[in-house]
Amino acid sequence: MRLTERQLRLLNHTFIDYQATSEFLEYPLIFERAEGLYCWDTDGKQYFDAIGGIFVAVLGHRHPRVMKAMRDQMEKITFAPPLLSTTNVLLDFVEKLGLAAPGNLNYVKPFSGGSEAVESSLKFARQYFKQTGKSSKYKFISRYYSYHGGTFGGMGASGNGSRKSKFEPQMDGFLKVFPPSYYRDRFSTWEEANRFAARSFEDVILQEDPETVAGILVEPIGNTGGIITPTEEYFEILRDICDRYDVLLIFDEVITGFAKTGQMFAAQTYGVTPDILCAGKGISSGALPLGAMIAREDMADAFRGRPEDGVHFAHGHTFAGNPLACAVGLAVLEVIQEEDLCAKARRLGEYLRSKLDCLKKYGVVREVRGKGTLLGVEFVQNTKSMKPFPQLGREFKRTSLEQGIILRTDPTWFAVAPPLIAEEKDIDEMCDLIDGSLRAALDRVERS
Repeated sequence: MRLTERQLRLLNHTFIDYQATSEFLEYPLIFERAEGLYCWDTDGKQYFDAIGGIFVAVLGHRHPRVMKAMRDQMEKITFAPPLLSTTNVLLDFVEKLGLAAPGNLNYVKPFSGGSEAVESSLKFARQYFKQTGKSSKYKFISRYYSYHGGTFGGMGASGNGSRKSKFEPQMDGFLKVFPPSYYRDRFSTWEEANRFAARSFEDVILQEDPETVAGILVEPIGNTGGIITPTEEYFEILRDICDRYDVLLIFDEVITGFAKTGQMFAAQTYGVTPDILCAGKGISSGALPLGAMIAREDMADAFRGRPEDGVHFAHGHTFAGNPLACAVGLAVLEVIQEEDLCAKARRLGEYLRSKLDCLKKYGVVREVRGKGTLLGVEFVQNTKSMKPFPQLGREFKRTSLEQGIILRTDPTWFAVAPPLIAEEKDIDEMCDLIDGSLRAALDRVERS
């Protein structure tokens, strides 16, 4: 798209997430408006939003129910002092989100986004153990290739070196194991790779001393690793390990939450309930910043007492539980439940997977993976060598924008998570754009 001198000047007064400004300026993109499944740039070019912004707009852009909830709440109250008060709309949101969460996870604290939710879960876990007689438990085990947010705690738990090495040294108490995808070529089956990867958590717990380990933090489906999709048994093993060593199982469901995987949360998709669940992104369908930490109800008992006991959760944010954001979150939950979008995600997901499987005809797709409508496609040079094909992924990022489709792209894979307002005909349109983008990218790269 064309940039004005003013736009160019101002772009050099800010930054785009996780990329050099010079890289962004090669293919600049400034959006003017969005509606439903589409966004339009300042030149008027239309883009199919195949990723819901970035795993956010589960109901598409400017959903009527969400917009109405926002307008109605604006006529009542848009901010309440968090040190002194709360609001009815926040309490309504707490109730509805707790009922939607798996098991007895109904102790809810709303925040302004996923990073805040993850950060709060880490602090909540440490304070919980201090107040239940196990103050030596402070370490967290997570996975390489993971991403848990931009705060120092979330960054310490993340396993993506390039996103955190610039800010090192990291906080103490964060340990890593490899995800099952790291071992997939070393075992005869994916199931065996998952068993080995899951049991490595126990190895670390034992070597570190179980009395020092507070939690295991994992994304049920790992985004930055390429939509890593473990087996159900993987999470059953983790649950068993946590139960045996009194370690909290924490699910980072910032990406996987809110119907994408075919259930409200991936915990329900996998049939394993964590002790703490972190939510964000789709919780507001992108209309306002919103997130939440959801914990086991009984854990809240450790934070109840007299003021002089000082056992209250020593954590908060100015905009946590903002009434305007909570009204939006309520509307999103209502639409998902009333329209049974979890069932729709399962139905659409099967259709979408069948369409993405058609890309295998080009001989550069190793695998289509994921759950529901949250799916990823891995590129390889060819399906005999299975060697990565980063040149293709980099070119595909350019051609997809040229073709008019927004995806989550990486040098070796891409991901989709279309808004759940889509129908089969929209999936057809989306996959036609993906197919055209891949063909155009293949025309520009050399294949060995």
